[in-house]
Amino acid sequence: MRAKHAYRDRGEVEVAVLDALVERGEEGMTVLEIRTAVDADIEAIETALAALKRDGLIDVSADGSSTVIKPDDRVVPTPDDQPPDQSFLDWLRERLPF
Repeated sequence: MRAKHAYRDRGEVEVAVLDALVERGEEGMTVLEIRTAVDADIEAIETALAALKRDGLIDVSADGSSTVIKPDDRVVPTPDDQPPDQSFLDWLRERLPF
């Protein structure tokens, strides 16, 4: 599952982090789990996490000895948020930087 379309106009690493967090849902992830799921160096991930936290798109909580990061509820799509079937051209436009 991917983050809502409204939150996909961010940097590549931020979107990858949001997608990974949405995929894990209520469980959340630690920074190390995010590092495993996102193909970026730790500095880029930390920068993305800071920006997402600043914008209120993630929730961070301490769980004993580890920190758990979860997506904010407004980022997680519901069945009603699923876009209609995309054409190939729309799919291509979304993925290529213009």
